[in-house]
Amino acid sequence: MATIYSTATIKPTKTEILEQICGGPVDVLGTYRFDDPDGEVGIEAFVVAKDGATRHVVLTYRGAPLEGAESHLVTTMEHSELGDRWIYDGLADPVAVGCFRRALLREQTQASLELYDGDKQVAVREPSIRLSVLDGEPVDDLASLTIATDLDAAPVDVVGPRLQASWDGGEAVVAGLG
Repeated sequence: MATIYSTATIKPTKTEILEQICGGPVDVLGTYRFDDPDGEVGIEAFVVAKDGATRHVVLTYRGAPLEGAESHLVTTMEHSELGDRWIYDGLADPVAVGCFRRALLREQTQASLELYDGDKQVAVREPSIRLSVLDGEPVDDLASLTIATDLDAAPVDVVGPRLQASWDGGEAVVAGLG
């Protein structure tokens, strides 16, 4: 489960981070999360629209810098509940990549979203993007992973399973193996 602190303040905001990455104002169409099996890294993916284009942006949130990944650091964030966070391009973060691989192999599902006020759970929120695995040919552990960024481009071209994201008004394959 992904813990969301309903009263937390963050600086910069996630929208500001997405606008920095995408080069201007974006419309967030939806988000989904994965749970880090070790409970240390937050993994969140966004589907955003900008200037008629649809993009898939994966971010990871860490409580300390990821050694050797300086070139993939997007920004840092001040989180009122969790303290300083280092925000990375999730496509280059081994924890996020592992989550996508496990999801495609049906070994992991997207995270449930639990809202907290301090240390008290106050609600469970449905994700705005639902993920499903589309079957493909069987693949081995060494199959290459593709994670889409431009959702308007040709679909992810793989022979193995594909991860489809569905949101209000759209759907796209966001990852695949093979």
